[in-house]
Amino acid sequence: MQRALICLGLSLAASTVLAETPSTSAIRGYENLRTHQYLPPDFDDGVFDALWTVWPEPDRSEAAKADAASQRKLTFSYYGLTPDPEDTTGTKPALGYIGDKNGNWVMNCLACHGGKVAGQVIPGLPNSHTALQTLTEDVRMIKIAQGKKLSHLDLGSLKLPLGTTNGTTNAVIFGIALGAVRNPDMTVDLTRGTPPMLHHDVDAPPFWNVKKKRSLYADGHAPKTPRPLMQFILLPRVTPQMLNDWEPEFADLLAWIESLEPPKYPYEINRDMALRGESVFKETCARCHGTYGPQGKYEQQTIALDEIGTDPLRWKSLTPKFRMWLKEGWLSHYGQDPVEVDPVGYVAPPLDGIWASAPYFHNGSVPTLWHLLHSDQRPVVWKRTEDGYDRDKVGLEIETFEKVPANVKATAHRRRYFDTKLSGKSAAGHTFPNVLDENQKRDLLEYLKSL
Repeated sequence: MQRALICLGLSLAASTVLAETPSTSAIRGYENLRTHQYLPPDFDDGVFDALWTVWPEPDRSEAAKADAASQRKLTFSYYGLTPDPEDTTGTKPALGYIGDKNGNWVMNCLACHGGKVAGQVIPGLPNSHTALQTLTEDVRMIKIAQGKKLSHLDLGSLKLPLGTTNGTTNAVIFGIALGAVRNPDMTVDLTRGTPPMLHHDVDAPPFWNVKKKRSLYADGHAPKTPRPLMQFILLPRVTPQMLNDWEPEFADLLAWIESLEPPKYPYEINRDMALRGESVFKETCARCHGTYGPQGKYEQQTIALDEIGTDPLRWKSLTPKFRMWLKEGWLSHYGQDPVEVDPVGYVAPPLDGIWASAPYFHNGSVPTLWHLLHSDQRPVVWKRTEDGYDRDKVGLEIETFEKVPANVKATAHRRRYFDTKLSGKSAAGHTFPNVLDENQKRDLLEYLKSL
């Protein structure tokens, strides 16, 4: 219990605001998240410390000149790993990993849902830096060189892409692939056919908005219960009995997620502009995204694909057959929990803390709120700085390009560029702000900072 309270206090210090009286269940949930190893190890300290040796130039030479502490910081930066706010020694695994007594790193939910904005670590914030594909490729090379056994990610990534652009992952397909070997009762059946795999990258949503929603995921197809959260631990070694035993722990995890509050905008807000922007918001945006403040109200809505106009690949990737598998199986209590088999589009999410959760859209294709409001000026290709924050445009500090520069040869370097021309990465759609004039957009932008 003492450790859990310390963890919660550190979360507060890291700007994730918790409810005034977090429940015992929420405290247990965070404790389990940070200590229970639901997955096998990904790599050990020996592998981690050698990763820089397989980097392309000039990164490798820079690391070679650095001392051990600086090499570690460079490695965190290179792979988009979030520093653990509990780590006062600079020796612990990243926030999204649990360290064991043998020096192993074991992934948990915070690998994707523990990020930082303007350099500030916030558990529950999407990790918009993660370079999971690059990390796994490099880990595999080091393990082979060191004669170590390959893990599930090392082997799985040979057939299943983990992410093509830093900051996003192929997470939806992870769930499909893991479910492909499960009968509805969660028994393992390796003879089941492999379903269609429409690979695409998604941007993890912020955890603090889950409490306002009645279902999970971008299309709202899954019930908001503990069991769907367990789909990412469905390696064949996990038995139905283990799932039943762990379900109470995932109920606590969901309680922790729902205890989170959005971080407050840390910079100055022009209150006169924001007041005018609130009126613009209520007239233009509230129909889908709800209202805010003491009397605010959000009612979850799914917006039809032909109305929202954003990239359709995420919506297409889950077939009615797969959704029916979810509806008829253990993950939904065999249909007792609601499952949407044929959603019409994407859920309009709550916008609490939207200033912190850039980039935007389900695929992470829009780097700032200004670009979200100016659909005709969204960059074709963009590249972020690591910790810069654009206060004027409200979002990531970026460079923009018409295409990925020709001199960027290394695959790991190319993944730092978000190319909206690639499959599943379109920044089109959500053109509703086009009806506003420039003054209205400026006021609206100022109001969005306050949510």
